[in-house]
Amino acid sequence: MPSPCDPQHAPAGDVGAALMMIDSQLKAVYDENTRPDAERRRLDRQFAASLGPGGIDDVLDGACTLIYLFMRWLRLAYEDHDKDVIECVVPNLVASMRMMPKSVRPEVVPTMAGLLVAAGTGLSPSLWRRQFGEWRREELNSLEATAFLLAELINRITDDRDFATRMIAEALTSADGS
Repeated sequence: MPSPCDPQHAPAGDVGAALMMIDSQLKAVYDENTRPDAERRRLDRQFAASLGPGGIDDVLDGACTLIYLFMRWLRLAYEDHDKDVIECVVPNLVASMRMMPKSVRPEVVPTMAGLLVAAGTGLSPSLWRRQFGEWRREELNSLEATAFLLAELINRITDDRDFATRMIAEALTSADGS
């Protein structure tokens, strides 16, 4: 029986904007000469304000799409080594989130773990989350942190600081060209 959380029923959202935010964070972590955190946060707020009310929802859906795509890539990579993505990725990401209490409040860690499990089992994180109502303000940084941690994990696995961003950008470019 098909699931109502099947990715084919999910809005992709603004994957480009979500990817831009994640790429900005990755570059800030990798480059010690980057702008101070306060400046980056100001620019992020300015960018979010420019999107308008519907734009934020599109970026949230885009972030969920990124989580789905990153977990799909990880699932295939781990399956090539006869390992389970949920067993290998979720506990480590949850542990990382628990060490980031300013970005990921402890009470939203279970929601982020649920998003990871949903994506890891081939379900849409966006549709899975919608079952529980609207996004809460305290979940927004956590969603971004979850996508960031997945991208950074992929970059570490591939030993390429731009792999995760490039993979999605190439997929977006090929989708636009078809």
